[in-house]
Amino acid sequence: MIRLIQETSADDRIKALYEEAFPLQERRPWPLQEQLIAAGRIHILRITKEDRFAGFVFFWKLPAFSFIEHFAVDPASRGGGTGTQVMKEMETLLGTIILEVEPPDTEQAIRRIHFYERLGYHTFPEPYQQPSYYPPHPPLDLRLMHKNLPATVNFAFVRDQLYELVYHK
Repeated sequence: MIRLIQETSADDRIKALYEEAFPLQERRPWPLQEQLIAAGRIHILRITKEDRFAGFVFFWKLPAFSFIEHFAVDPASRGGGTGTQVMKEMETLLGTIILEVEPPDTEQAIRRIHFYERLGYHTFPEPYQQPSYYPPHPPLDLRLMHKNLPATVNFAFVRDQLYELVYHK
């Protein structure tokens, strides 16, 4: 059984998976991540499967949507529909969801995009750059995907909300 457990801090297992699952340029410096979690700006859910650690979700609740910034399933818990179950529960919990994905330039990125598409997510056609977590490094070319997006919310609004509220740009 998959469970999502709200946490107020991230332990060593979450930190280790965060560092393993995301390249440096795609993750915020850990001390800043901890500050944002402690301040309640980033929400963290621990994923358990059969009462064992199975991953995490870091997300933001923004005024018009929720932004899943980082989602990782522990390699030992992959397969068997874990990721699908987590995302379906996140949709119930959050409603409108925005997330970032890498462009479809690698086999892994293509698989990830197809995973979200099978769940009903759509990719905005407009180009998007994630501001750098490590200036003066350049921003990252990514794509924004969405689900349950109201017709009144468009790409420019989503991008501007992310830049202002998440990246402070």
